[in-house]
Amino acid sequence: MRKTFTLEYWQDEGWYVGQLREVPGVFSQGETLVELEENIRDAFELVLEDSGKPLLRNVPTIPGRTTRNARRLP
Repeated sequence: MRKTFTLEYWQDEGWYVGQLREVPGVFSQGETLVELEENIRDAFELVLEDSGKPLLRNVPTIPGRTTRNARRLP
């Protein structure tokens, strides 16, 4: 079964920076939104390999951050 995750992203000094809302500790960046999506998938796979199991949960919004965009990733 495939899971869908929410990629929250924002721009920081010309870079797209993002995190997976449901998986704590999965952050990445890219020069384009497409590159960010590729990098966040790689980061997620590394977390799974390292932990041996997914660490999924609802992650609250980080206080003090500006408005974010979100995309659903299959």
